[in-house]
Amino acid sequence: MAHPKNATIKVGLFGIGLDVYWPQFEGLRERLLGYQGSIRDKLNHFGVEVVDCGLVDTPEKARESALLFKQEDVQMIFLYVSTYALSSTVLPVVQKANVPVVVLNLQPVRAIDYKNFNRLDDRTKMTGEWLAHCQACAVPEIANVFNRARVRFHQVTGTLHDDPIAWGQIGDWIKAGRVAHLMSNNRLGLLGHYYSGMLDIYSDLTQHAACFGTHIEHVEMCELKARWDETTGTQIDEKVKEIYSHFDVLPDCSSEDIREAARTACALDTMVESHDLGSLAYFYEGQPGNAYERIISSVIVGNSLLTARGVPVAGEYEVKNAQAMKIMDSFGAGGSFTEFYAMDFDDDILIMGHDGPGHTAIAEGKTRLKPLDVFHGKVGRGLSVEMSVKQGPVTALSVVQDVDGNLKFLVAEAEAVSGPILEIGNTNSRYRFALGVRGFVDAWCSHGPAHHCAIGVGHIASRIQKLGALLGMETIRVC
Repeated sequence: MAHPKNATIKVGLFGIGLDVYWPQFEGLRERLLGYQGSIRDKLNHFGVEVVDCGLVDTPEKARESALLFKQEDVQMIFLYVSTYALSSTVLPVVQKANVPVVVLNLQPVRAIDYKNFNRLDDRTKMTGEWLAHCQACAVPEIANVFNRARVRFHQVTGTLHDDPIAWGQIGDWIKAGRVAHLMSNNRLGLLGHYYSGMLDIYSDLTQHAACFGTHIEHVEMCELKARWDETTGTQIDEKVKEIYSHFDVLPDCSSEDIREAARTACALDTMVESHDLGSLAYFYEGQPGNAYERIISSVIVGNSLLTARGVPVAGEYEVKNAQAMKIMDSFGAGGSFTEFYAMDFDDDILIMGHDGPGHTAIAEGKTRLKPLDVFHGKVGRGLSVEMSVKQGPVTALSVVQDVDGNLKFLVAEAEAVSGPILEIGNTNSRYRFALGVRGFVDAWCSHGPAHHCAIGVGHIASRIQKLGALLGMETIRVC
C-alpha cells in the first residue's frame, strides 16, 4: 500500500461573486480571480490535486461546477468567499457535490488602508475597492443557508498571505482529508478471534465499514500456517538480518527463537501482501502444543516490523484500536498499542504500554528484543519487544463505541517524559498530562473507552478533531 505521505487526494476549489458587479466595477473580477489563483497555488503546495472551477457567479455556473466536482470525485471542497455573492449561487454546488465543505473567509490584507482608500477621487472606485475586501460580508448568509439545508461546513478565517494560523488550519483540513481517504480505502485484516471475556473490545464491524469506509478482510490461521510451511531458509536468513538491524537483540535471545520469529514474520509479510492489508487485529490461543499455538507465540517481532512500516497491528483482536492506530500512523504520528500500566503519584505521571507488538518507528532509541518465559494472559513463550515512545509531545487516541452503537473519537495530548520504566519486555512509557494523573484518568474513563488506545508522537488533537468533522463522528478532547 502507498505510504500516507505519498497519498494524493483531489480537492475542489471555487470562488463566488455576483455577476452584476463585473460591468459596474472595472477589474474587480480579474482581481478576485488573481486572489483565487494564489489560493490554488498554496493548496498545490500541500500535495493535493486541485480541481478549480473558477469564479461561480450564477446558479447555472453553480450547477456546472457541482457536476465537475462529482465527475472528478473530489474528496472535499474549499469555497473561497471572494466577495459578496448570493447564496443561491453557492448552495447548488455543495448540495450536488455532497462532500465536506471548508469555507475560506480570507481577506487579501490584514486591514484596508483607510487613508489611501478615502483619498480615491471616485466613489465607484471606492466601492469596487471595498468589494475586493468584503469577504466576511457573505459568510453569515452562507452559514445560515448551509445550516438550513443541513450542509455540514467548516470555516477558516484570516488573510490570504502571511497568516500561519489560517494556513495551518487549511493544512490540517487537507491532512485530515487525506487520512479520511486512506481510511476509506484501507483493508483491515482480522486474524483469529476476540480475547474471551474482554467485553469492552467487542465492536460492530458493520459500523466500522459505515463510518470509515474500511474493508474488513477475515484471514485464517490455516492460511498463515500454510505460508509458514512454505517459508524458505533463504527467506528466514534475510529476515534474521533485518531483525538484528532493526532491534537491539539482547544476548539471552536464543538463535532458535530468533529464527522462529523470523519464519513467522516472513509468513505474516506474505499474508499481508496477498490480501493488500493496511492494518491487522489478531488474537488466538489454540490447543496447547499445536502448530497454531507455536506460530501465535512468535508473531510479536513480525507484527512490530509490520507496524513500523505502516501496517499497524493491534493485539487482543482490538478492532477499534487497530483503527485508531491506522489513523495515527496515517497522520505520520505512529500509533503504538497502549493501555494504562500504573500511576506514579510522586512524579504525577501515568505509565502506559502493552505487551506484544510496538510501533518501533516512534521508539526512544533502539527497541530491545527480550526473551520471555511467559506472555502474561496469553499462550506460549518467546521473544518480546521493550521500548518507550520518543520523549516530547504525544497524542492518545481511542475509537469508542458508545451505548447507542455509534463510533466516536476520544483524544488527549500529553508529554512523554524521561524516567524509569518497567523493564519486563513490554512497551511502556511515562506520560504527563495537563490535568495531572488523577484528573486525566478520571476524565478519560468518564467517556467509557475500551482499555486500549493508540499513542503517537506530536500534538495532533486538532487534526483528529477535523477528521471527526469530515467523517461526521463526534470527537471528545479531554486535554
